[in-house]
Amino acid sequence: MGTTIKLVSEINENNNSIFLVDDETILSDFGFNEKEVTYINNKIQDGTFLITINRLSHVLWIEKVNTSTIEYKEAERLRNESALIWKSFTTENNSSVCIFDLVGSKNLITAFIEGFLYSSYQFTKYKTQNINNTKLTSIEVVSSVLTQPQLDELNILSDAITLTRDLVNETPTYLSAQQLAKEATLCGEKFGFSVTVLNKPEIENLKMGGLLAVNRGSVNPPTFSILEWKPENATNQQPIVLVGKGIVYDTGGINLKTMPGSLDDMKCDMGGAATVIGAISAISANKLPIYVIGLIPSTDNRPGFNAYVPGDVITMYSGQTVEVMNTDAEGRLILADALHYAKQYNPKLTIDLATLTGSAVMAIGSYGIVAMGNTDDAICKEFEASGYQSGEKIAWFPFWEEYDELIKSEIADMKNIGGREAGAITAGKFLSKFVDYNWIHLDIAGPAFLNKPLGYKGVGATGAGVRLLYTYLKYLCQ
Repeated sequence: MGTTIKLVSEINENNNSIFLVDDETILSDFGFNEKEVTYINNKIQDGTFLITINRLSHVLWIEKVNTSTIEYKEAERLRNESALIWKSFTTENNSSVCIFDLVGSKNLITAFIEGFLYSSYQFTKYKTQNINNTKLTSIEVVSSVLTQPQLDELNILSDAITLTRDLVNETPTYLSAQQLAKEATLCGEKFGFSVTVLNKPEIENLKMGGLLAVNRGSVNPPTFSILEWKPENATNQQPIVLVGKGIVYDTGGINLKTMPGSLDDMKCDMGGAATVIGAISAISANKLPIYVIGLIPSTDNRPGFNAYVPGDVITMYSGQTVEVMNTDAEGRLILADALHYAKQYNPKLTIDLATLTGSAVMAIGSYGIVAMGNTDDAICKEFEASGYQSGEKIAWFPFWEEYDELIKSEIADMKNIGGREAGAITAGKFLSKFVDYNWIHLDIAGPAFLNKPLGYKGVGATGAGVRLLYTYLKYLCQ
């Protein structure tokens, strides 16, 4: 673990410390003098909820917590507030901090610690100069509502999110489909889940037409990785299957992306795959009693060699035929093969994650995850609740049958794109043709990779979806 989190009974008075309070008047019992308490009270009365007290040897931050507001909203605010503290924390080149919980809400103190951990993330692998050397090495926590095992669980989840962010931030030169499969294998060896990698000859034997078609323009072969966590005490006999889009770089293929900046971030197009690896790593490292399988179809999408083109008709792994209308709608092709492959497991529920459409970004921006599927209302509500709890909100899109008309083809079973209208939904509709089980589709194109800071999520890869999946799957263990 990069950061040590330790539950302690008291804090060192000379350490940098953060106090979470809902009643600032009690601060006098914790070493604050009368002038400081008055100053803090006046700031809070003026609407300032984060106050800094500079002492000669250390800094104190006081965060006013509003326990009367809706809990998930306050939790997300606290995650973002912790990012502000981290920013000032780094100016002093600090490495450790004490967090004193004077509120006593498990969810709120946990959210604050989460925000601090995620804010401290840096990807410096390729930097040779001007590196911010501030690293968060330790957090001490004083709280009556947390236990050390709970802090350990939180730290493992944070490490899994760091793993996911590192994968997404990697360069496409390094992270080929084969390397992504190797990274998944290494995680399996480290955290205790099994990994099987199907290489190109095996993919050809299975006749995964979608994955093979997208790979035709690439110099690197495709892979199909199968991750499995099946503890003896699993509470479910039918597995939860997680499917992650693994396009390690997306040029758009023959339909080359030409808009200014449209190619800049396309290394992030394997964000769904990275999320699946991160989520299963966290689940297995924390030994959740749940049977989970991860499926990761992976390739890059390039316009070289014998690249597939608009007008081609592909026979998918399912045997269905697809008329290619746009080679930049490639993610749904590889996901469709994986979703059909999932049928053999008779899944209790399958969740796919993909940086799939710009339409999802245009609809709700980077503030949440677009969701759709065929599950019943009870599952939808449970999943939505996990989104609020984890700080990764989901927006359910309509899935009316009228949208099926938009992907009908004159010469094949379906087209791979439905047009400009309702693009995120027609992408989901395409995927729905390959499932006959409970299924949720998550389009993470908006929150997976950021070009400007958004609170504690920073710039670049965010690890979108890992907390959501972990929270929901932990709920299913109950």
